Amino acid sequence: MGILRLLLTIVFIIVCITITIIVLLQEGKSAGLGAIGGMAESYWGKNKGRSMEGKLLKITRILGIAFIVLAAILNINKF
Repeated sequence: MGILRLLLTIVFIIVCITITIIVLLQEGKSAGLGAIGGMAESYWGKNKGRSMEGKLLKITRILGIAFIVLAAILNINKF
């Protein structure tokens, strides 16, 4: 059981570092001056899910779920 806990702790640390880097790579959610000129409704605005920003958002969600699950598993105490 100790080896499994050590392995999960290492995976948890890797997830923490990765999610920090991914969040820092993302752009802000404010539309800025692009919203004034209608840039938010352009091709890039509509297909954001297929762009790099969309992929970063999906990876962030997956890593966030992994973070919560791993934190809950590692917090389980022996009775």
